Amino acid sequence: MIQVEVTYAQPDKQLILTVNVPEGSTAREAAELSGIVRKFPEIDLNTNPMGIFGHQVKPDHVLRENDRVELYRPLLCDPKEVRRRRAKKG
Repeated sequence: MIQVEVTYAQPDKQLILTVNVPEGSTAREAAELSGIVRKFPEIDLNTNPMGIFGHQVKPDHVLRENDRVELYRPLLCDPKEVRRRRAKKG
């Protein structure tokens, strides 16, 4: 067994869960085992992007001891477009 963290954040709250998973487990399996979807039902493990320490990975990424699986919310707007608009204003 290895120990990993699974985390998800909303603008007003965040949750970090520590989970023991079998060696060879994937990011998706850790998220499923953590039960985080029960606490945040808007999470869809089929579509929500995920990462390890800020680097996006595929759900089948094999975890290592002490990895932190981060579940990301979908973007509401393109950050590049927001910067362009801000630059035009001044």
